Amino acid sequence: MVSSSRAAPWGSRKPSATTCSQYDCCTGQSSQNHLRGGKRGETATLGDVPSLNDVVQRHTDLSEADLDWLHALIADWQLLADLSFADLVLWVPDRDGEGYRAVAQMRPTTGPTAYVEDLVGTYLVKGRRPLIDTAYTEGVIRREGDPEWWDDVPVRVEAIPVRHDGRVIAVIGRHTNLVAVRTPSRLELSYLECGSQLATLITEGRFPHSTRTDMGRRGAPRVGDGLVRLDADGLALYASPNAVSVYRRLGLAADLVGQHLGKATATLAPPPGARDEPLEDVLGGRQHIRTEIEGNGTVMTLRIIPLDPGGTHVGALALCRDVTEVRRRERELLTKDATIREIHHRVKNNLQTVAALLRLQSRRIASAEGRAALDEAVRRVGSIAIVHETLSQTVDDTVAFDDVADRLLGMVAEVAATTSDVRATRSGTFGILAAETATPLAMTLTEVLQNAVEHGLGRRGGAVLLTAQRSDGRLLATVDDDGAGLPPGFDASTTGNLGLQIVRTLVVGELGGTLDIGPRPGGGTRVVLDLPVAADSPR
Repeated sequence: MVSSSRAAPWGSRKPSATTCSQYDCCTGQSSQNHLRGGKRGETATLGDVPSLNDVVQRHTDLSEADLDWLHALIADWQLLADLSFADLVLWVPDRDGEGYRAVAQMRPTTGPTAYVEDLVGTYLVKGRRPLIDTAYTEGVIRREGDPEWWDDVPVRVEAIPVRHDGRVIAVIGRHTNLVAVRTPSRLELSYLECGSQLATLITEGRFPHSTRTDMGRRGAPRVGDGLVRLDADGLALYASPNAVSVYRRLGLAADLVGQHLGKATATLAPPPGARDEPLEDVLGGRQHIRTEIEGNGTVMTLRIIPLDPGGTHVGALALCRDVTEVRRRERELLTKDATIREIHHRVKNNLQTVAALLRLQSRRIASAEGRAALDEAVRRVGSIAIVHETLSQTVDDTVAFDDVADRLLGMVAEVAATTSDVRATRSGTFGILAAETATPLAMTLTEVLQNAVEHGLGRRGGAVLLTAQRSDGRLLATVDDDGAGLPPGFDASTTGNLGLQIVRTLVVGELGGTLDIGPRPGGGTRVVLDLPVAADSPR
């Protein structure tokens, strides 16, 4: 009978009073540092979980290629966790050879977890777990004979070496919760067999595959979505109930087990068209592939993972998932996106029509003051039209504002070119802005740039520089001109200029920022806009 005494398996938890001395002796660190696995002499902070990149670059001798391999493994090891009904912990060796660091953890979706707490960040002293040491040095899968106990839960522990370019670069700890052990069903036996073969492929450096077939569109199949076990000839040896249901919805009337998966699937799908190989050959089980099959009103995503331990093809693992609803929603989103872009396009056209009408009207006004007022209105409407034109070309409600700013600079310089020589340039980047920020900001910059050209430079000409700095959720936009400068006694808060009133209303009232207008060092005027913006992110 196995003893139910608690062990401190990985040095990740704060030990109890009865095990504290043993814990500290094994790891050489204080109890508090066990919570995040600090090494002797290191400072550990609760909740400070290091990233894989940080640990590998700071504490190991692994190359960039090794790091990429580990990233590919982590992106796909949910498959191993689900097939094994086990938690996975990835350990990488320290540069000094004194131990290992846990850099990633995965829990199964097909069974109970072994460890509720997160082990990422734990430091494991070499010799504390001979199982990990042996798997790393010998490059073979190792398993402990008796389960260990963790919070009164029996856990079976295995160590799987991760090989890349002929070298073992890490070890996966596989931990299976045995609290609900019973006679396994055929489904569970099939899962475990596939999990064992997948672990062998990882040990041999054959998995993950370089094609990364799991990446791409949403709807990648998981183990629980549907599993088909194929033999070396591509015949279905076992199909999970979910896999059978998916093929039933595709239109398969016969039993899937015993059929060639590629041929059975080809009869349910339309002709492959431009596909390089016939579908029955592609799905024969000898190549990694991720594809979609559509038939009978159902869309199925299918992933094939060849199983070739030792270089001998013994079969394949096929994962399938009904993604009909997912694709339907994607099509709805695409339709909505197209509709929104069309609306922005039409708004832009209408604004340009309004600007053209105002321009025609200004030509028929004898008063110079009236023409100037209408010309300013044309520029304001045009700045809004530029934002909507940009929005009509994107798939979301955001704007790459650098393009808008450059067009505004060009528009202002073009107007000024009739009376003076103006050089308008931009420095820095605005990044990606939400539409509700981009529109008032475009109007604000139009007013500020126009004031710089018209009142700052006048007929003498000169240079206007627009500078953008973005960091920590703030956007700092500065407009400098080398013109005549501000008039004596100028006060931006009390001036009656319509343009500055518009700017102040937009910046302070709508954008929630601050406006500062003052002299530029060396002569001229400087206008500074300090605005709160959402964190920037790439398209």
